[in-house]
Amino acid sequence: MLKKLYSAAVQGIDAQTVTIEVNCTQGIQFFMVGLPDAAVKESHHRIISAINQAGYKYPRRKTTVNLAPADIKKEGTAYDLPIAMGILAAADCIKSDGIENFIIMGELSLDGTIRPIKGALPITIKAKEEGFTGIILPRDNSPEAAIVQGITVYGADNLKEVAGFFNNGCSGLERIEADLEEEFNKSDGTYPFDFSEVKGQENVKRAVEVAAAGGHNIIMIGSPGSGKSMIAKRIPSILPPMTTEEALETTKVHSVAGILGQNISLIRQRPFRSPHHTISSAALVGGGTYPQPGEISLAHNGVLFLDELPEFSRHVLEVMRQPLEDRTITISRSKSSITYPAGIMLVASMNPCPCGYYNHPEKECICSEGAVAKYLGRISGPLLDRIDIQIEVVPVPFDRLADKKPGETSAVIRNRVISARQRQTLRFAGEPGIHCNAQMTPGLIARYATPDAEGMALLKNAMERFSLSTRAYDRILKVARTIADLAGHEEILPGDLREAITYRNLDRSTWGSR
Repeated sequence: MLKKLYSAAVQGIDAQTVTIEVNCTQGIQFFMVGLPDAAVKESHHRIISAINQAGYKYPRRKTTVNLAPADIKKEGTAYDLPIAMGILAAADCIKSDGIENFIIMGELSLDGTIRPIKGALPITIKAKEEGFTGIILPRDNSPEAAIVQGITVYGADNLKEVAGFFNNGCSGLERIEADLEEEFNKSDGTYPFDFSEVKGQENVKRAVEVAAAGGHNIIMIGSPGSGKSMIAKRIPSILPPMTTEEALETTKVHSVAGILGQNISLIRQRPFRSPHHTISSAALVGGGTYPQPGEISLAHNGVLFLDELPEFSRHVLEVMRQPLEDRTITISRSKSSITYPAGIMLVASMNPCPCGYYNHPEKECICSEGAVAKYLGRISGPLLDRIDIQIEVVPVPFDRLADKKPGETSAVIRNRVISARQRQTLRFAGEPGIHCNAQMTPGLIARYATPDAEGMALLKNAMERFSLSTRAYDRILKVARTIADLAGHEEILPGDLREAITYRNLDRSTWGSR
């Protein structure tokens, strides 16, 4: 008997429906076609054991399983459960009325229990779009799937429960329900780190506030122990809250990567990713034999922190250039091309030289001028071109460290950042794909970030005096636009430009020379 049921394949952060056709005829052989990978082919052995453990007898017939469309490679173990249900239905071991109205996904253990899968959220979204009545998933995946409204989600623990669900007229499985708005509002807005814990460094905190307000990438240059990492870890606490759309998109990425965690239905706080400098390019931007999201995609809508930037491989840093510009990363293979989102705020830190004490107010640097220049040269000009703010971090004096008075809290700074972002949202309402000042094109800079004659004269004088590179021009104007937004005025004042110019340390011709 021929039976047809449905599953799904994840491609990027989206899913595509997969039709599973199972035909049982006279004979004893088993065939699986439709471009399955090794993990899918191995499912036959897991399915036999799971069916027997569930109290059913595996049919000794010639069984052919087709996974359509056949031009899409089927990967992973999530097809175990639908294939097992198709075999039971085709062999008349269970009733199968209405089985074609469900998307079924799950990995089977030998004892019939159902293990969690990757990509449950995008699969559920696709099932709703395709008009399916419901979706049957491992119970561990049901919280993330349940936030999709308009489709019934069932969580299952084992194969016997799913078989009984159809034998009993689609009853018996637990129906999982959740409300997207309620889940989204569960976040209390608290973070483990707060800027009130940072002593001194007022100029650096101000630069970080500007970066957060305009979505600008930032690099901090300073000696060891000056507080670069401490400040970076607190940046998510001052970023604007995620919108529902951003939360869903971020959750989809983590769901596809399989790192969402149990009983987590929605990511409500902006991600903070801090990979080690030994990371490979595939791990950073995504890839592999079966492409998976990299750290840059896992930080989507949040912060990617690269500590000790010059210690990263030159090749790893260079592959970041396109994602930083386009806010997406496309991974191409011989048979497919997958695009992952990469809308991040890049935060980097570095020492000013190999010994770490160049420009230190107290300790002497033992590096030669050539060593300092070579160290800074590990970061290419095109990559620096994509970093709007470059700020020097000076060690905090002992008197400031011993001061018991708490600094300004993240909540206070965050309110100013939110106000500035709201001004940008209104300004770019008619510009598709532009959400903050850091994303402005040259045309938008000319429209919204052009200073008056006094400001242009100031900018010209600064560029000539400090020998600033031409790439600094647009960056200064973007940052000045954000500083003006924080101050609450539309025009860019000379003071806004002066502050923005101080945030281009590495562009100065005198940096790295004594």
